[in-house]
Amino acid sequence: MSIRKSYLPMPRGLAGYMALAFTLLSVLLTFIIVAVVEQKATDHVEETIGRGLAELAVQTVDKLDRGMYERYREIALLARRRELGDETRPIETRRELLDDVLSSYRYYGWIGLAGLDGKVEVAGRGLLEGADVSQRPWFGNALRGQHVGDVHEAKLLYRLLAPQAKEPMRFVDVAFPYLGRDGKPKGVVGAHLSWTWAKDVQQSIIAPLEASRKVEAMIVDARGKVLLGPAALQGTRLPAAAMGKLANRDRSYEQQVWPDGQHYLVGMASSQGYADYPGLGWKVLVRENLDTALAPVQRLRRYALASGVGLALLFSVAGAFVARWITRPLKRLAGAAGSLREGDDQLIDGGARSYEEVRELAASLNRLVRDLVLRRAEVEKLNASLEKRVAGRTVELAAALDEVKAGAERMRNIIEIAQDGYVAVDLDGAIIEWNSQAASMFGWRREEALGRPVDRLVPERFRDSVRRSVVQFGATGTLGLLGRRVERIVCDRDGAEFPVELTLTLVGNGPRPFFSIFLHDISSRKKVERMKNEFIGTVSHELRTPLTSMRVSLSLLAQGNVGQLDPDAKELADIAHRHCERLVRLVDDMLDIQKIEAGVLGLNTGRHLLLPLAQEAAGAMRALGQDRNIAVSCASAGGCAELSADFDYDRMLQVLTNLLSNAIKFSQPGSQVELTVAASAAGARISVADHGRGIPAAFRERVFSRFAHQGSGAGSGLGLSICKGIVEEHGGRIDFVSEEGRGTTFQIDLPAGAVPAGSAPIPNPPQLAA
Repeated sequence: MSIRKSYLPMPRGLAGYMALAFTLLSVLLTFIIVAVVEQKATDHVEETIGRGLAELAVQTVDKLDRGMYERYREIALLARRRELGDETRPIETRRELLDDVLSSYRYYGWIGLAGLDGKVEVAGRGLLEGADVSQRPWFGNALRGQHVGDVHEAKLLYRLLAPQAKEPMRFVDVAFPYLGRDGKPKGVVGAHLSWTWAKDVQQSIIAPLEASRKVEAMIVDARGKVLLGPAALQGTRLPAAAMGKLANRDRSYEQQVWPDGQHYLVGMASSQGYADYPGLGWKVLVRENLDTALAPVQRLRRYALASGVGLALLFSVAGAFVARWITRPLKRLAGAAGSLREGDDQLIDGGARSYEEVRELAASLNRLVRDLVLRRAEVEKLNASLEKRVAGRTVELAAALDEVKAGAERMRNIIEIAQDGYVAVDLDGAIIEWNSQAASMFGWRREEALGRPVDRLVPERFRDSVRRSVVQFGATGTLGLLGRRVERIVCDRDGAEFPVELTLTLVGNGPRPFFSIFLHDISSRKKVERMKNEFIGTVSHELRTPLTSMRVSLSLLAQGNVGQLDPDAKELADIAHRHCERLVRLVDDMLDIQKIEAGVLGLNTGRHLLLPLAQEAAGAMRALGQDRNIAVSCASAGGCAELSADFDYDRMLQVLTNLLSNAIKFSQPGSQVELTVAASAAGARISVADHGRGIPAAFRERVFSRFAHQGSGAGSGLGLSICKGIVEEHGGRIDFVSEEGRGTTFQIDLPAGAVPAGSAPIPNPPQLAA
């Protein structure tokens, strides 16, 4: 006698075999899809990131070349100025000219003039005057027509500029011959440009990505030496393998294995110079660890596998339901046949919606019992009416029950496949429903989440507020969040916080109502907003360097430092200079807005008296008022001359001059603008009042909005928004009172220091107290 061993439980019926087939097919399909998607995603991500790294390298090279071109052009223009080589001019006058150039660009380390004998005749700040530089490469190269030199250390100069520094400073040389009064070469004007300039250029482009993606950038000279990069590589010479196929291209990327054994994606761009600046053959390499770069693909693979497992389970359940639906008529016929054997002679209903084989089998069984049915016709006629009514009611009840079950099932399916997380909470604050999106969002499985207090979904600092809201609704039946879409901070089971948009509604008004909450993770949207702010800040910051050069150049033209201009040309130069100044102010305003939004304004606060601040602001704006026949006055309320507060003096001066400028702009000629310092209930108040036309009612809600203009104003529309941000950064408050046709008063309330005895605080006006 043999005993057959079974290691796997096999299905007993058709329904089990069909469910097993559904499961195996869904698992196989999942693995095929995951393999294909992973390969395609890897190729796409590698290409996208590689091109992005190459583009970063191109941007860095472009900024390096443009920056060097500006310095190259600036020194070339300086060398052409005849007064520079005029030996009849006093040394102090020539040194002052060089000092102006040094102060125009903070990365200049040294600038000076050396005669043909190599002796430094005059230098900015007097550094190295009298020193012999005839053996310095930049001196001889300038006379031979080579005007720019590569990065080098300046051991003598750094001891004068930074004697406490731990390592020598590095510079890039720019030098041109200059001419004397007779038009003949008299020597060389040379400038040492600090190499920290290149590091700042690198950081401005790469720094936003270093923390999140661990991107590293290197600046390499024409011989492959790392001029700027990671500490472990700086000063070393890269092997030829590290340069790879990229060495002969302007821009490209490839996957490489570096000497540290790590795999990297490397993007590269070569310096080609800019305009008449010939370039130094620099190359920029931007690399990213391949594992970090392909992390999104790994996450996609895990997500696809998880989704596949979920689909396999779903198809298994669906297969079981389909198998039961297919086998149900067969079981019903088997039961009917058993009933016939027991003496039941009822006709068998094959079902109008059953498949053909079931209907044929039912018809055959009915023919067998037709004779029995005829013999009992009288009894059936007596009971037909009653049975018909009972059957009808039964069908109606079953249909109604099926409809209720189908509705509940549809609702569960809709909630389950919803893109947003769904949480249902009873009136006691306990979670009673939880879909898979909520599980993915917060990290708790459905069985773990059910019954938990809803305040566990928010950070610790907000939990008391959530509990108070639940208690408030139980007592008053009202809740401010109902029916509104709001943004809130929540946290997952590990305490990691992230922002969501949620909609809270009350479902049902019977004995068991509950709160229905849909949550949408907006982390990506917030990240995009941060990237937008970073982009605006980067663009604004990058505009400052060319604008500064333009402003200096236009100023030199307008002042006649490069030759006397005819009246028309001078007028054009003045117009260009004024517009350049306006662009600089607009860029500064954009930077201030970006810093305020990012929360990095960086106040330098200290205890200051308020009255001197107000007097300085009024004095600075009196000239503008006189141009428009408007008087600007400054005063303090009784006993408030010694009133002080903690604030950033320069930033608060910026706020007051902005408010005074607006007041003068909207005042009538012959009127007065008053600046007043007084104590208030909040501490200290500074008021700026005008007697102009006032602010229209329709515009008042947008007064502090960005780019808001009253009428056809020519300003940027950022001033009042910046004022509001600066005041609120100080913990203060800014508001206004206005009456059309009579004027406007802007009021700044600051937390004050010690209020002098006898100074009576003024109350808040009704319009502001509300």
